[in-house]
Amino acid sequence: MTVTAVQSNTPKIGRLVVVGLGLIGGSFAKGLRERGLCREVVGVDLDAESRRLAVQLGVVDRCESDLAAACQGAEVIQLAVPILAMEKLLAQLARLDLGNAVLTDVGSAKGNVVRAARLAFSGKAVRLVPGHPIAGSEQSGVEAANAELFRRHKVILTPCEYSDEAALALVEGLWRELGADVESMEVEHHDQVLAATSHLPHLLAFTLVDSLAKRSENLEIFRYAAGGFRDFTRIAGSDPVMWHDIFLANREAVLRTLDTFRDDLDALRDAVDAGDGHQLLGVFTRARVAREHFSKILARRAYVDAMHSTDLIFLAKPGSSLAGRIRVPGDKSISHRSIMLGSLAEGTTEVDGFLEGEDALATLQAFRDMGVVIEGPHHGRVTIHGVGLHGLKAPVGPLYMGNSGTSMRLLSGLLAAQPFDTTLTGDASLSKRPMNRVAKPLREMGAVIETGPEGRPPLTIKGGQRLTGMAYEMPMASAQVKSCLLLAGLYAAGSTSVTEPAPTRDHTERMLRGFGYPVSVEGSTASVESGHKLSATRIEVPADISSAAFFLVAASIAEGSELVLEHVGINPTRTGVIDILKLMGGDITLENQREVGGEPVADIRVRAAKLKGIDIPEDLVPLAIDEFPVLFVAAACAEGRTVLRGAEELRVKESDRIQVMADGLISLGVKAEPTPDGIIIEGGAIGGGEVWAHGDHRIAMSFSVASLRASAPIRIHDCANVATSFPNFLALAAEVGINVVVEGNA
Repeated sequence: MTVTAVQSNTPKIGRLVVVGLGLIGGSFAKGLRERGLCREVVGVDLDAESRRLAVQLGVVDRCESDLAAACQGAEVIQLAVPILAMEKLLAQLARLDLGNAVLTDVGSAKGNVVRAARLAFSGKAVRLVPGHPIAGSEQSGVEAANAELFRRHKVILTPCEYSDEAALALVEGLWRELGADVESMEVEHHDQVLAATSHLPHLLAFTLVDSLAKRSENLEIFRYAAGGFRDFTRIAGSDPVMWHDIFLANREAVLRTLDTFRDDLDALRDAVDAGDGHQLLGVFTRARVAREHFSKILARRAYVDAMHSTDLIFLAKPGSSLAGRIRVPGDKSISHRSIMLGSLAEGTTEVDGFLEGEDALATLQAFRDMGVVIEGPHHGRVTIHGVGLHGLKAPVGPLYMGNSGTSMRLLSGLLAAQPFDTTLTGDASLSKRPMNRVAKPLREMGAVIETGPEGRPPLTIKGGQRLTGMAYEMPMASAQVKSCLLLAGLYAAGSTSVTEPAPTRDHTERMLRGFGYPVSVEGSTASVESGHKLSATRIEVPADISSAAFFLVAASIAEGSELVLEHVGINPTRTGVIDILKLMGGDITLENQREVGGEPVADIRVRAAKLKGIDIPEDLVPLAIDEFPVLFVAAACAEGRTVLRGAEELRVKESDRIQVMADGLISLGVKAEPTPDGIIIEGGAIGGGEVWAHGDHRIAMSFSVASLRASAPIRIHDCANVATSFPNFLALAAEVGINVVVEGNA
């Protein structure tokens, strides 16, 4: 029987029997009774006072002390007794005529329940759905029964050979009616997972408190115990009898988990004994971020929380002029590469100015997962203890790239030559992006790579392959593809060369040289040979010109503006946005030009100017590929027509940036015509209205800039990812005079 949505006072099952009227059994009974899901709820308990209270408090309709009398005509029987009492209870039930009743339980170990059922019902028919609600309270007993106890808590069902589909659907439906999040799991897997997540922590807490309590200085220990000690040892106040039963019932899984933990503890003791700070640092840095990291994977969301809203809306109001001096966050491309090459270098690499946004953090976490000890980031500083080109270790599970296409494409080149297998996964957005552009040439080098449908993630890379260098002519300009193949070339036999049809960012080539690895660049061809090593260095990450682009356009279109952007990277393969704005009549000057860590840097002064529409030269397209959304805003404010061609790559970014920007501009009254590889924009007045960013941070920030010239406010939907890629955008915007806030925070 399938349980449907609750209707007032309409029973969904006949008689429910709950055996064991403690907190869990009582809450289950009370919740279903209050919702009118059962014609009758009967309680069974050995304790007379519990039976009396259960009826008095409305937990059940009536109580029985006799199991047979209670179960007669029952449709569902829930077993909520102590875990070691389960064997005896099941034996009693096996002697009764249960008809078609469905049995289910609430114990935190499932193997013992199934084994007891096999013993009790040998050769007899029974319908059993083992279950485990992961919920509780500081209080206990039937008087603590709470009809809402299971709302938004997980309930794990562990179907076995006695669980038919109808029985499973019935039990699952009842739990869902109580607001629980129901999942299914194999019996053995459940017991192993709970041994690690619940049983081991309780065992450690009991042992630690007992061990300290027996010491002569016990009074001082507990007097000066800090909050962390109190928080952890709080669970040592749990019911000793219940946990005694749990450890005995799930002893095999607990022992396996305890043995693994003991090995790790022994290794930690050896590190302390030997003064091995590197080993300690590795454990501590991984542990510090582990909880948040796995939470992000389970939620398939960003590494920096996106402000806690599904449809986070920016409200951008028309503004005046911009003024001031600001420094935008560190360059994302250089931040990615600093982690990758620093991890593969010999020695310790120091990075300053690291971008603490989602994408770069995904790269950092991937190398932690492969055994690299990385300190930070803290205020943009990262310390990487390199393991050398051949020192990476197999990760225990898939490497999660979040929303970072750069991480996935560049890492695929490095991982193609490792001795271990790896799988690269990402969030919903990244999982839609094409990966054949790197998988195909890597396969030609000897890599074994499987992709998902239509060449999309996840990528599964087979380890132990021997790569051979090759000369590859890229069909489409892409810094990610070029970098991927050059990184694979560090391991491939012979020489690997990549020829690009148009210049793309050359951060990989520059940084390889900075780490002492020889790179040859002749014209449009970059080459590397295997057999060399990377040596640790110090990297200062310049401010990201892609982030600066929003303010370059903002100051250009807002009358009377003058703004200085400090310490911006002006790598000639990245300055397309400056060149295009200058061609449109922008007033931009570079001051205090210098070189930092092999990368050219300058302070950029931008003043308001009267822009004009242009045909954007195709040779500049690869040099400004990420900046086009905000350049479209500049075109909308320019006099005349702007035409972009040769930018089909924009259609496979975080969103189809050509179509999404065209839709938004049109809704604001701008004439915009998308084409297969670009767009045609007629400059003119910008109105107010509603636009959708489709989860693309660059779209959201571009329309925020457009508000400077809008005749009315612009509401921008789906802006949460701005916080993940440009964490302090709103603060910097407010500092210079752009009036954009999260709706509701105005």
